[in-house]
Order: sequence, then structure tokens, then C-alpha cells
Amino acid sequence: MNIIIEDLQKVYGDKVALDIPSLEIKSGELVGLVGNNGAGKTTLLRLILDLIKATRGRVLSDGVDVTGAADGRKATFTSADNIAWKRYTGSFIDGRFLIDFYTPEEYFTFIGRLYGLTPEQVTERLETYRPLMHDEILGTKKYLRDFSEGNRQKIGIIGAMMIEPKVLLLDEPFNYLDPSSQIVVARMIADMNHRLGTTVIISSHNLSFVADISSRILLLEKGKLIKDLPNSEGSAIAELNDYFNAEA
Repeated sequence: MNIIIEDLQKVYGDKVALDIPSLEIKSGELVGLVGNNGAGKTTLLRLILDLIKATRGRVLSDGVDVTGAADGRKATFTSADNIAWKRYTGSFIDGRFLIDFYTPEEYFTFIGRLYGLTPEQVTERLETYRPLMHDEILGTKKYLRDFSEGNRQKIGIIGAMMIEPKVLLLDEPFNYLDPSSQIVVARMIADMNHRLGTTVIISSHNLSFVADISSRILLLEKGKLIKDLPNSEGSAIAELNDYFNAEA
């Protein structure tokens, strides 16, 4: 599934949080978003997910306008279309995506039901993520609110990935994780991209992991896309390091 951005802008008061005239993410790409705090990475992900409304412009997911034509143009989707793009999109932005009074089992079952998975399918797919859970999540009888930030992060990522989405968006997926879990998450993301052809967009401050798994890296700064780098075999890391060293 490809994602096309047209004249996309988000303004808060007198501050332009994001301003991208045009951008196309092709189906099956694994794209890393990097930039300093306030660069607009999370804003972009939230706009792609229609969690916030654009001030101007639109986002097309497989040709469907997910933003509701914020600039006054006639929207291009019907109600059924609007639901359709959500059914093939998995995402985890932050802990607000979780349901704190559920246990992990209840949460995963709920996610599975939303995406048409049977309880048996949910159980089968969760087996794939056992190496990430380390026997600390399933069977604990704890509510999500009682888990550490690291395990909450794992639960959110697993919930986004277990549906085997055609589009996957993750904001800072390596946050709160210990080094071994970061490696596991990076491998899981790359495997889903390669095995299923999932279009993946991840935002991260961890340049090493982004460079290791991304086929393309977008550098944002102050809401602008300033570099669009191909990343064959990690070729973008030197240019990224030069940029951030100059900013330090």
C-alpha cells in the first residue's frame, strides 16, 4: 500500500508544526523518520493516521483520502472506504493507544476482534512474539496500567504487528526497551517488511537501528523535509551523522 502526501500542513497558532509539499512512500518500503525534537515526526504520523486534522492538504493511503480534505476540497472517500484503510493499518504511537484496565490477554483479544481474527488466530500469532515478551507479559494477570514502561511498549508494538498489517506506523519503537529487546523489535519490523511486503514507517532517535533496517530515511527539521536519503546497506548513516554532529 502506497502513501501519498499532497501539500500537507499542520499549524498550531502561529507555529508551523509540519509543512510537506509532496511525498510518496511506495508500497513495501521501510522508511525511517529522523530529526531532532520538534522536527514534526510524530505530527506526520498522527496526520497519516487521521488522529489530528491537517490545516491544509491531504494524505492518500492506497488512493483513499484519510484526512477528509481539510483544505475544503471534496473528500474522496465514503464511510466504507474510511473504515477500509484503518483495517489494513497497524500503529502504535504512545501509551494512550493501550487500554489500561485490560490484561494483556484481554487487550490482544480485543485488537484481534477489531481486525477479524479468531481467538485461535490471536493465540497462534502471539507465539511469534514470545521472544519479546520474556514470560513477563502473558499469564501475569496484571492490568496494562501496572506494567513497566518497557513492557507497555512491547504490548503496544505487538498489538500493532499481530494483525499483520499492510501498513505499519510506529513512533519511537525502541523507547524504554533494554538493548536485547531493541534488537528483537528491529528484527521483527524488518522481517514483517520483507516477509509480508508491509509498508513501514518508523520514527526514531536511534540512528543505528533506523539505518540498519530502513530502505529509505527521511530527515525532518522544524516541520520541513530537508533530506530524502536512499539507504542501501546503511549508506545514509554517514550523512546523518555529519548532519547531527554539525547541529550539536
